[in-house]
Amino acid sequence: MLIKSAYIHIPFCKRRCFYCDFPITVLGDNSGDNYSHWQKEYVSFLCQEILATSCENIINLETIFFGGGTPSLLAIEGLEKILCTLNQHFGIDKNAEISLEIDPATFDLTKLQQYQKLGINRISLGLQAFQDKLLEICGRTHRLTDINQSIDWIHQAGFDNWSLDLISGLPYQSLDDWQESLEKAITLQPKHLSCYDLVLEPVTVFGKKYAEGDNPLPPDETAAKMYCLASEKLTQAGYTHYEISNYGQKGYECRHNQVYWRNEFYHGFGMGAASYTENKRFTRPRTRKEYFNWVEKYIENKGVIDISTTSENDKLLETLMLGLRLKNGVNLDQLKIHFGQKIDTQILYCLESFLKDNLVIFDQNTQQLSLSDPQGFLYSNMILTELFNKFETI
Repeated sequence: MLIKSAYIHIPFCKRRCFYCDFPITVLGDNSGDNYSHWQKEYVSFLCQEILATSCENIINLETIFFGGGTPSLLAIEGLEKILCTLNQHFGIDKNAEISLEIDPATFDLTKLQQYQKLGINRISLGLQAFQDKLLEICGRTHRLTDINQSIDWIHQAGFDNWSLDLISGLPYQSLDDWQESLEKAITLQPKHLSCYDLVLEPVTVFGKKYAEGDNPLPPDETAAKMYCLASEKLTQAGYTHYEISNYGQKGYECRHNQVYWRNEFYHGFGMGAASYTENKRFTRPRTRKEYFNWVEKYIENKGVIDISTTSENDKLLETLMLGLRLKNGVNLDQLKIHFGQKIDTQILYCLESFLKDNLVIFDQNTQQLSLSDPQGFLYSNMILTELFNKFETI
């Protein structure tokens, strides 16, 4: 399978948000637009990693995604160097989707225009909420005034393909708060929205402070209502609920993230980034020092990494886990080609009770297996657990 996508991890942040467990480097007061020593050093190692990676089985990249961290804190010089290195080594397709995550109060109109000159044609704005009280509770550094200014600049720059992120299930967040955020988001007319439910990771501030079901977290019933409300409001506004947490106007579904959900190969570069190539998955170290040491050894070994190949059984489970996140789900005829002629019967038997309850939908004509929206998506963890229990031991 050809590799056509690359994820680039930019770790820099002003501070760590209280729900975040991503691999980041906190810059604090050093988070201005200057191409600082920290930024130069990181970009240098990242580009060395790119150049040490084999070009075999790679076509001109069709999707590139700069995630973080807060990529909009990286100076333009750094972004330009990374894109030039990618183009030099792998090539970039002229119609590539090049996405960049940005946060309010970390960019201005001039910076957006510079992004466009570099070929960045899709931006994802990390709002999370429209209420200052919730932004403060989350440890975010921006406020509603910054959000409004950011939106104004995006419109002035003429960015057509842009997305925004929201989080539900936050501490002290009410159903009314969530409805207000959804309605405000719809009025802004982004081409894409990501609506994530808060996950309590153990190492985060929230994870240490709260447990599932604790006040002031919304109870499970309210969190479920928030999910259903997002599906209702956004689909009524013309967005397709094409993935469990993502909504897009027609033609604006994120091409890069669909590579993950279809379980296709991709390269990842940078601190903590994951790759899936040649049926092998591996993740880079999560701290700068360890990542830099890893890159040096990677270069010494000429890009060779000694890791185990993903088993066929693991690949099946990954395909189901990722594919069922999509509205279209998975095709059982395709699964039979890769995993044996009896796999469809085994899957349908395993999911029989969910099919009866209309949480899982099977189209006999197209052989598409999918989760219903919103109830099937709400019970996705339970459904996937049933599949894992069935196939992990086969």
